[in-house]
Amino acid sequence: MTDDPYIVLGVDKTATQDEIKKAYRKLAKALHPDLHPDDAGKKAQFQAVSAAYDLLGNAEKRRRFDAGEIDASGQERPEREYYHQYAGQQNGRRYDPGMGPEDYADASDFFADLFGGRQRNTGGARQEFHARGQDLRYHLDVDLIDAVRGAKHTVTMPDGKTIAISIPAGVKDGQTLRLRGKGAPGFGQGQPGDALVTIGIRPHPVFTRTGDDIEIEVPITLDEAVLGAKIDVPTISGTVSMSIPKGASSGRKLRLKGKGVSCKTGKAGDQIVHLKIVLPDVLDNNLEDLARKWRDHSDFDPRADLRRKS
Repeated sequence: MTDDPYIVLGVDKTATQDEIKKAYRKLAKALHPDLHPDDAGKKAQFQAVSAAYDLLGNAEKRRRFDAGEIDASGQERPEREYYHQYAGQQNGRRYDPGMGPEDYADASDFFADLFGGRQRNTGGARQEFHARGQDLRYHLDVDLIDAVRGAKHTVTMPDGKTIAISIPAGVKDGQTLRLRGKGAPGFGQGQPGDALVTIGIRPHPVFTRTGDDIEIEVPITLDEAVLGAKIDVPTISGTVSMSIPKGASSGRKLRLKGKGVSCKTGKAGDQIVHLKIVLPDVLDNNLEDLARKWRDHSDFDPRADLRRKS
């Protein structure tokens, strides 16, 4: 089955919003599960038609789909900016998927109008329409430390209500959290949909995550590299003391066991420390004299292996 919403609804890309609504009304009447309770195929078609109308029936979502900003499921395309340009918006509204409470009220009226006139076979009683609410998708950016340690964030939903989102420790970039019952309200006695929150992780100025390991570049002085030393190193769980071995070169990697990201199994990754020898901006005479003496008496060639391999 195609996922192109225009093909699903059987309309041209130049169709007006009214034409899209009429096409959906016709298909919904023909395919609704109440009319085909034992037909899984019709149910799947109805769901596809509903999803297509959810996209094209909303002018803003349709514009963004036509512009290639979101795909047929309403998901952000990776190369695009997430949702809206946020300048000038209230903080919570950056999570707004483009559908407000008034849209849900219109949808409820639409279904009431669509199915409200159908009668039961017994007694001529009016049959009410009940359906689960739509799932709503959001994007939430969090700091790397919050993603690693876990945190709570408060966001504003389209209906103006604020909810607390618990970020589980170790959540990954692009992972989607499901908040049960926090989506669009249901129709009639239908249950509300869920809120699907996709997590984006902001880059950290010091730490980089690779799988369950945390990597960091740590500068050391010339004397620390030559003589060895104990230095303080920041980790995602606080500062720890680490030993620099004698003769450490720039680029050498040291490993701090268990100082990475905690896994669901309870085992944590490691922190990989990349050493970098840094000289002062202004060299004093003592350091220059020491370097000259060492150069005069040493035959060490750090590029010998490079020449052999080239």
